Amino acid sequence: MFVKICGLKTLVDAQSAVREGADFIGFIFAESSRKVHPELVRDIGGELPDHVKKVGVFSNQTEQEVIRIAEKARLDYIQLHGNEPASFAKNMPLPVIKAFAIRSEKDLENLSDYPADYLLVDLPKGSSGKGLTLDWNMLQKAALPLNKVFLAGGLTPENVEEAISVVSPVGVDVASGVETNGVKDKTKVEAFIRKVKNIPGGED
Repeated sequence: MFVKICGLKTLVDAQSAVREGADFIGFIFAESSRKVHPELVRDIGGELPDHVKKVGVFSNQTEQEVIRIAEKARLDYIQLHGNEPASFAKNMPLPVIKAFAIRSEKDLENLSDYPADYLLVDLPKGSSGKGLTLDWNMLQKAALPLNKVFLAGGLTPENVEEAISVVSPVGVDVASGVETNGVKDKTKVEAFIRKVKNIPGGED
């Protein structure tokens, strides 16, 4: 079971997440309070083990900008979080994670047709931090390629075990669910990762 900790901004937080067992670490290059510079990500990545995958999160940016930042930051994955068409993903020089905002069953239709290495199902923008989660039962009933699905959207150390037991994704993604007052909380990150990794059958 993969764990992706997203929205990291410091080397200390990245190293802490990796020590606890994070497999993917996400850095946001779209407009956000968590936005970082590619040079910082390059420097952080240089201090981390090679097996940890560095993911850059983009939203409705140009192909040229995404590719330029990905190269400068030395990313391993590009995560597209906007309305990027399939052709956009096909032009990316790195493996792609495509995020989808799920409001209803209709949003799950043809999702698996998108040309991405992983599909990330998330709450609509603006829903984080409000105690909301995706409808896990709806996801369970959908014909999703679970070996490619990362589950996000309102996950916390308190609910991640139940979410995984219902959906059975290949991985989980969390940002605000392991923060306190908008800052990564080492105790919450540790608790989240340990909950995921201790689930029977959930070890890598």
